[in-house]
Amino acid sequence: MATFKEDIEFCGVGIHKGAPVRMVIHPRLIRGIVFNRVDLGKKIDISALYSNVGETKFRNTTIGDMDGQCVQTIEHLMAALMIVGVDGAVIEIDGPEVPILDGSAYQFLEKFLEVGVVGVKPRRIVVKRPVVVYSREVKKNLPVFERLKFWFLNKLSGRKTDGFVSLSPNDGNGLKVSATLEYPEKIIGSQSFSYFFDGSKKSRDVFLKDVARARTFGKFSEWDYLKKHGMAHGANETNVIAVNKTGDGVLNGLFWHDEFVRHKVVDAVGDMWTSGGIIIGDLVSFKGSHALNNLVLRKLFSDPANYEIVEK
Repeated sequence: MATFKEDIEFCGVGIHKGAPVRMVIHPRLIRGIVFNRVDLGKKIDISALYSNVGETKFRNTTIGDMDGQCVQTIEHLMAALMIVGVDGAVIEIDGPEVPILDGSAYQFLEKFLEVGVVGVKPRRIVVKRPVVVYSREVKKNLPVFERLKFWFLNKLSGRKTDGFVSLSPNDGNGLKVSATLEYPEKIIGSQSFSYFFDGSKKSRDVFLKDVARARTFGKFSEWDYLKKHGMAHGANETNVIAVNKTGDGVLNGLFWHDEFVRHKVVDAVGDMWTSGGIIIGDLVSFKGSHALNNLVLRKLFSDPANYEIVEK
């Protein structure tokens, strides 16, 4: 396992609640990434594992007890942790959300590289048999009210939820993420992007250069609805790509014309790190979501014949 050489602190606001939050990452000499909600008094380890994901709502990844100790929006942080190979850390946080910072994984990763890591490469989880999950499986498991809300958001945006995420064996020694998204908005349209990570400096540098800065995004016309339902209170022009009302442009510029799908890669990498190791296989995401990312991991680990854990 690997951990950081010293404590690391981040301060900011949560993208949904909009409340100030301070987060301190401490080295941990045993495997496992755990969060502690220091604002709630009683110390409880909240494991950042796929099996402890309590909610996604297609918008973020939340771990823990949704009626008590939980932490929202961990995916960008988890992506940066995977890229530096840290699988041992205690993360103290004084609020319900990881700070959104600039809406990407870049500032987390930049600080992690500055501080440095000690230890050995994390375990590898080798995909032995293909698994696939579909959007209809996620929707089927939602409560009626959530299904209605999801339907309304899709009708508002004009999007179709016919996506899937799959994991399959590959011939390499790393994780290949191939993401495709399709949106009715002209500025997005159909975009695809692939990234391969094997723990090497080269693959880390490619992520830093070509992926890490990709920010989360949303349609400006949806923000009023989201805020009325307790989301996006911390969203602003510095941490979210805001697609304009007509869908043919953005209000605050792009780093790449396909920044939208590159951010989907950030999300997928972060969600895969909740597996507890580097997934060795091909991940294909078509109109993917946090819910699908989590479900494909649950399906992978549901049968020991689907995977093999390699400690060295």
